[in-house]
Amino acid sequence: MCSHASSSSYPTQNLDPGNKWIKHLTRNRTGTFVGGHYSGYNLTSVLFTHRLDNKEHVRLQVWSAPGLTKPSFEEAMKQTFKPAQKGDSFGPSWTNHWWKVSVTIPGYWSQYERVQFEFDPGCEAMIYTTEGLPLQGITGGYGGDRRVDFIIPVAARAAGTFDFIIESTCNGMFGVPLTGDTIDPPDMNRYFSLASADLVVPNQEAWDLLWDFQTLREIVDSVPGNTPLQNKALVAANQIMNVFESGDLSAIRAGRKIAEGVFGEGWAAKGDKVYKEGPGHTRIWGIGHCHIDTAWLWPYHVTQQKVARSWSTQVDLMNRYPEHRFSCSQAQQYKWLEKLYPPLFEAVKEKVLDGRFHPVGGSWVENDANMPSGEALVRQFLFGQNFFQSRFGKRCDTAWLPDSFGLTGALPQLIRGAGMSYFFTQKMSWNNINVFPHSTFNWVGIDGTQVLCHMTPVDTYTAQATVGDVQKGLTNHKNLESGDTALLVFGNGDGGGGPLNKMLENLRRIRAASNEHRELPKVSMGSSIEDFFKDVMDRTSSGKTLPNWHGELYLEFHRGTYTSHASIKKGNRHSEILLRDVEHLSTLASLANPDFVYPKQLIDECWEKVLLNQFHDVLPGSAIGMVYDDAEILYAEVKKDGEKMIEKALEVLYPYASTNDAIGNFNTTFFPRREIISVPASAAASFGVKASQSLAGGKDSLVFVENDGNGFSPWESSLADPSALLPVSVYTNGSDNFVLRNSSVQLTITNGRISSLLDVQLGRELLAAGSTGGLIIFEDRPAYWDAWDVEVYHLETGKELAFSNVSVVAQGPLRASLAASIKYGKSQIDVLISLDAVPATIRPDSRSMFTFSAKVDWRQRHEFLKFELPLDIHSDNATYETQFGWVQRPTHKNTTWDAAKFEVCGHKYADLSEFGYGVAILSESKYGFSCLGNVLRISLLRSSTAPDAEQDQGEHEFSFAVLPHVGHFLQSDVPQAAFLFNSPTRSVSPASSVISNIVPPSTFRPDGIFRVQGAPNVFLETIKRGENDDFGSSGSTTTVVLRLYEAFGGHASAQLAISKHLHIRKAAIVNLLEDEEKELGVVQTNDSVHPHALRLKFHGFQVVTVKLTLEKPASRGVPVQKKDSWIDVGFQ
Repeated sequence: MCSHASSSSYPTQNLDPGNKWIKHLTRNRTGTFVGGHYSGYNLTSVLFTHRLDNKEHVRLQVWSAPGLTKPSFEEAMKQTFKPAQKGDSFGPSWTNHWWKVSVTIPGYWSQYERVQFEFDPGCEAMIYTTEGLPLQGITGGYGGDRRVDFIIPVAARAAGTFDFIIESTCNGMFGVPLTGDTIDPPDMNRYFSLASADLVVPNQEAWDLLWDFQTLREIVDSVPGNTPLQNKALVAANQIMNVFESGDLSAIRAGRKIAEGVFGEGWAAKGDKVYKEGPGHTRIWGIGHCHIDTAWLWPYHVTQQKVARSWSTQVDLMNRYPEHRFSCSQAQQYKWLEKLYPPLFEAVKEKVLDGRFHPVGGSWVENDANMPSGEALVRQFLFGQNFFQSRFGKRCDTAWLPDSFGLTGALPQLIRGAGMSYFFTQKMSWNNINVFPHSTFNWVGIDGTQVLCHMTPVDTYTAQATVGDVQKGLTNHKNLESGDTALLVFGNGDGGGGPLNKMLENLRRIRAASNEHRELPKVSMGSSIEDFFKDVMDRTSSGKTLPNWHGELYLEFHRGTYTSHASIKKGNRHSEILLRDVEHLSTLASLANPDFVYPKQLIDECWEKVLLNQFHDVLPGSAIGMVYDDAEILYAEVKKDGEKMIEKALEVLYPYASTNDAIGNFNTTFFPRREIISVPASAAASFGVKASQSLAGGKDSLVFVENDGNGFSPWESSLADPSALLPVSVYTNGSDNFVLRNSSVQLTITNGRISSLLDVQLGRELLAAGSTGGLIIFEDRPAYWDAWDVEVYHLETGKELAFSNVSVVAQGPLRASLAASIKYGKSQIDVLISLDAVPATIRPDSRSMFTFSAKVDWRQRHEFLKFELPLDIHSDNATYETQFGWVQRPTHKNTTWDAAKFEVCGHKYADLSEFGYGVAILSESKYGFSCLGNVLRISLLRSSTAPDAEQDQGEHEFSFAVLPHVGHFLQSDVPQAAFLFNSPTRSVSPASSVISNIVPPSTFRPDGIFRVQGAPNVFLETIKRGENDDFGSSGSTTTVVLRLYEAFGGHASAQLAISKHLHIRKAAIVNLLEDEEKELGVVQTNDSVHPHALRLKFHGFQVVTVKLTLEKPASRGVPVQKKDSWIDVGFQ
């Protein structure tokens, strides 16, 4: 006889319907438990135990700052405040309003765990103590970034009263867009209403259940497939809804107990210790972050407030959540905080030194990484790292550009040279054609330098710390075979804010669930970004098992930013070159006369303005108009201060010695040059110049000068031998055919279009048969991102524009010029096309270039102006200058990767070459180029209307040039010619009725202090004083820093020749931060002028920085001229 023990527990008869559920309906049900139609009955109904807003408990006073002023806390507290109340309206846009708040807390509220003040002005705000310490930010409204609760301190609850201050600013997290579209231009007359100013008691158990429930729902929605965890989470969420009864506190506790079935028994009591439990290694590394665009849909001064709001909130969260680590970049923002909010800066500094607030990036701002010059990128890191070192005693290890619109291949070398080994980025996930193939990889730059790079598979730097985000860190990882870890960079961003407490609560629950279940990746908190990268290094044999990506990280998106806001591009390029000249001349002046004080502080201030304007939404032209009003002011200040510093340096270098009529010129490059320049006619006449040409009006003359790259050339020695000229001429049939010609090149305009471009010496026609060149305009209507994007379909809409009213305005022999104009729509385009009687460089085979100087009154909307040349040249690639080198891009569309590069970034040149010949377009302020097939183009002007409704409307002046050249690009003088085109000779003369002769001090010749010999492919870019010199009048340390780079992509052995006037105590190779890496031996030469030299070796595109430590010279007593005596007579 068999016995079945279980028969008593398993009934024979079953009358129940069974528990088969309809899963999708249960899942849908969970959406009704919080908010919505049932908010009066569901969990939302019990989130607050008490709420008071009467005058007995909440007293408000307000003072509204006049206009758009932004007074300090101290200034605001001196004002007269008036009574205010909930429901009051405040504005208009961008105005600031200060509130004095006094709350009276009922005595019986002492029984509750927490008391809060809920303040919702519908805009951004910040809470201060009455002493002026920022405590936290407020984000009003009802979006996902809402943060309106301020916890009343326990001591204040015991006292029964509490006073504090609030500053509110009339803008939202993303400015004040005119409509609901984020990128619309701002509404300058927006008013906000005070929706809440309530004293509340939150039901903390109910809030805990809310966070439990939300995590359970995220698991249900995000864990793929029909997994045990997903079903268990859904069952738990459904059971919580079943046991819940509004007003029954025991039901809340019961619900929390049900949630423990997923998160683990007693998990909540463990707090941050939950991250110490669980099997397996960490795959997702959580790090709080707050991406604050330094300007975008708001101006710079609003960003300063955003920084204080966001960072004070994070300091508060760190005090409540021990595991919270927060990373933040941009030294500029730290400096603003230090200056404007000193108490908060000290609180942040304390957290930095405690290892919880992590400075990253090592740069001044999160800069655009396409358009700044190589030297400007160096300064981004130099200024950033120096700031972090000076304030916190340490530099950053990780470069950080998550939102820049493409990344130059020069960056890996610069990142490593700035003392960093790691790089974080993300924007490549925005590609709109191809999917970038890697998540963690070795990024190898144009010179071969590598940096360990992570592009988070979460595909954002503003993650919300959801289960979906954590899952995506694994499921979207592109190279799990070589590395299965990812950064979770979470927190509200772009407009600031940072992590919310609900995100930190959610991550604790996600980790608790992963400790119990294997379906979720293990997420960790409490580590730094550097800890993450070190773990990657350990797991990948120092990167050896990772994939490589060589060259630039080209973003297949936002291609219009190379052209948008032309004046800002021009301001950037011209400021970079101006500051290069300032440092060069000021360095020479400080060496010539030790009594001259190198203006380091003012130079740094100028650089900081330029670096600030290189932020990745300012320089690209994708910010609102208010930002560009500020940026133009900064550029004007740089120009004014820069020119003054140059004038003072020249006064030291070339004091007066006689009263003879004279003039001189200073070549701030190190390339020999011959050129045609404009000088006062009186100066030309006084020397009986044989080769001259009067300009219209007769006040000025064109003369032929040369400079051997040694700096200053007095008038007598700068006048060049006329026999070296290539006399120019111009021919016309009087109506529709014009020819500019010298013995080198020839350009023909027929019916308003360039019909011929001829190499006269070779008899070679350079335009494709049957084609013409000139201006062309395209319809420019991207799918959404107006100022950012130009899409490939714009190329289908081109309309050729023909010059009208062409006339001869200069006939030679030194310069021949044609004036041409186009009236298009409401716009007027005037172009002066010139040919000079000199080649572009002194190379024997150098050709002359045609210069196009444009004045445009631009009134178009959503149209794109370019200049094009259809060339009789075939090549699969075109060459464009990039920082410290060049980059080649395809001219064909073999693959989608090739086709994506229909608009690209270049600096001073773009070139199309084949064996034996090529043609380049040179630019002095433009960055957008393209070369599709045989058509080489430069982008000139766009006309988007969002986020700046008036972008590029108005007058513009710019120049570009067409340079034919013998030989392939690698055999050409294009880089040198482009360098010279962007660096006009500084012609100088005393501004007096009697022009004085210019001579340098007899004891010091600043001409030719340094020369690069033996390597024409090595360029000397920068001369400056060392960062750590003593710049007082009795400075004890004198160092000179020189930066050189290989410009063509090959090896070189160069000799840096040094003048006899410099007495070198030590020479060394240094990194970009000017830390010594290798001492150099000083070689003695047979050159009496340059008896000392350094031997330097280069590989392709290598940047080498040399620091010379000099013996301290005695004061020479050379007087510094104090007169306003120098004028720049320019380059024309």
